[in-house]
Amino acid sequence: MKGSKGKIVGLVCVLAAVAIIGGVFVMRQAQPAPEPVAEPTTVSGYLGGEKVSLFEDAQFTELAAAAGLDIDYRKAGSLAMMDASIEGMSYLFPSSQAAVEYGHERGIEPVSEQIVLNSPIVIYTYRDVADALVGSGIMAKDGDIYTLDVDAAVSAMLADKTWVDLGYAAGYGQFRIDSTDPAESNSGNEWAALIANSLAGGQPATVETVERDAESIRKVFSKSGWMETSSEDSFRQFLTLGEGSKPMMVGYESQVLDLSVNEPDLFEQVADTLVVAYTTPTVWSTHVLMALDEAGEQLSEFLISDEVQKLAWERHGFRGASQLGTDGAERFEVAGIAERVPAAVELPAPAAMQRLIEVVSGS
Repeated sequence: MKGSKGKIVGLVCVLAAVAIIGGVFVMRQAQPAPEPVAEPTTVSGYLGGEKVSLFEDAQFTELAAAAGLDIDYRKAGSLAMMDASIEGMSYLFPSSQAAVEYGHERGIEPVSEQIVLNSPIVIYTYRDVADALVGSGIMAKDGDIYTLDVDAAVSAMLADKTWVDLGYAAGYGQFRIDSTDPAESNSGNEWAALIANSLAGGQPATVETVERDAESIRKVFSKSGWMETSSEDSFRQFLTLGEGSKPMMVGYESQVLDLSVNEPDLFEQVADTLVVAYTTPTVWSTHVLMALDEAGEQLSEFLISDEVQKLAWERHGFRGASQLGTDGAERFEVAGIAERVPAAVELPAPAAMQRLIEVVSGS
């Protein structure tokens, strides 16, 4: 009898164990399968060189990944990218509305366009050069802020003034202000627009005034010889070669602010001698994201997010419509940076800018 009871108890235990295991199996079968991890959207396009540092920023990459984006780029000048093949590309990211209009002329039809970043055109030079030109009246200084009179500078270049004529005894040859190639890169193109406006009496240049002043415009650029096609490459050459080779160059305000944050050792080497001069007048470089497809539109939305706009200002020096409560320009500890950009003007109309590109291209 005891043996029978033991067998019964054992059988009950076995059946209970089977029931438990079966229940667990049923419960597991009833649970929904885990959602597959979504693959990030790959976004490829052309990018102006002055924005490479932002796109390479580790925090930018993390924010992009969180937004489901894997962003790829090819560096190209703002105008050059409009002539490049856009097959397989989701965006173009030039540095001005003029470049966008140039793209339209080339038959590019984006699905959307969004101004994302802003930075004024400035002149980079060295303290002894700047102080000499203050004495000649081409530049002025108010506190720590240097400015360069575009009319006076253009007049001096057209008159073939030498550096020595203008008070810079260490300068060699004729006075010039180097820029990128105005037919390929935005900073050089906007400098050409400022020159054309100056020759038009301070008003936005027209097709007629550009044609009238074509030889004068070409003469100014001929003083520089060979020109870089990337604003970032030009800035690096300026820092590397020094004032003996490149006494002055056109660039973006954001470039030195980016340098101060991301390459502090290099900035420390030039901080005491580098001068940022605002041209009077200057122009805003408006960096426009041209989305070519849905992936490009996703990138556009990502770039105007508060997190990216804050990062673009605090670590890379791009000004936005709002700096989102962050502190001002003094946060960079770069001498001579204006809180408010003085005396900005509009670029010439698209038809005049198109004719200007043709003029500086030699046609």
